[in-house]
Amino acid sequence: MANKIEVKDLLEAGVHFGHMTRKWDPNMAPYIYMERNGIHIINLYKTAAKIEEANEALKKIAASGRKILFVATKKQAKDIVAEKALACNMPYITERWPGGMLTNFVTIRKAVKKMATIDKMKKDGTFMTLSKKERLQVDRLRAKLEKNLGSIADMSRLPAALFVVDIKAEHIAIKEAQKLNIPVFAMVDTNSDPREVDYVIPANDDASKSIDKILSLVTAAVIDGLANRTSDKEGDDTHEVEVVEEVTAAEVVVEAAAVEAAPEVEAAPEVEAVVELEAAPEVEAEATEPKTEE
Repeated sequence: MANKIEVKDLLEAGVHFGHMTRKWDPNMAPYIYMERNGIHIINLYKTAAKIEEANEALKKIAASGRKILFVATKKQAKDIVAEKALACNMPYITERWPGGMLTNFVTIRKAVKKMATIDKMKKDGTFMTLSKKERLQVDRLRAKLEKNLGSIADMSRLPAALFVVDIKAEHIAIKEAQKLNIPVFAMVDTNSDPREVDYVIPANDDASKSIDKILSLVTAAVIDGLANRTSDKEGDDTHEVEVVEEVTAAEVVVEAAAVEAAPEVEAAPEVEAVVELEAAPEVEAEATEPKTEE
């Protein structure tokens, strides 16, 4: 059974603290209870109701065997999201969002295949036939791919939903999901526009205790849905993708050398990041950080 949602627990976790009133988004007005010392206070009764609504939908998705992709790249959320997503066996992104992660999923899958190819090379002895320099280059490529894409290695098709912490920091992920009509569940603070997401959970998205509390409730519902799973089939036909061809050892070696020769290129050439949109997620996190000290 999923955890019962108690307003008292949400209060103790600091879920009710919003941003400074001058930073608010007017569209969050229905979820704001009051203003205190220049800070908006979120209505926790509405938060509890929205968590219940989101949990029901997530439970159905999990029960159908489809995947929910958890996204959080801000410093105070990364470790929490990774831990909670692993606990319910769901994919997650906690490093920089790879541009085209959803809209160019076949290419991302090919980059993931490279990791499997490198592992296979090490098992069948092909790896040891390479020169020392090539082995070093391939190892570095494997480490870079693991860091950026390792957490989605088992995601063989597009996710059925996204769960996002801080929609301002993860605006690229949300835009990609919207293009593909993938529903977005998100913790939305008072400085964000709730119209961007399908399932709004009004909450403090900066304090680690608040993030931990919401994620605990959400993943408990996902685990509950997995327990009631009715089918071993993963997903429906709406999010099917074409089969990705195997990557050869020769292709891996060539690419590892190319990446080594051009260190300014991030990860594999296929995993193209939209640099002008990426900015620096850390800056956004720092900008909102002081709010939690109030």
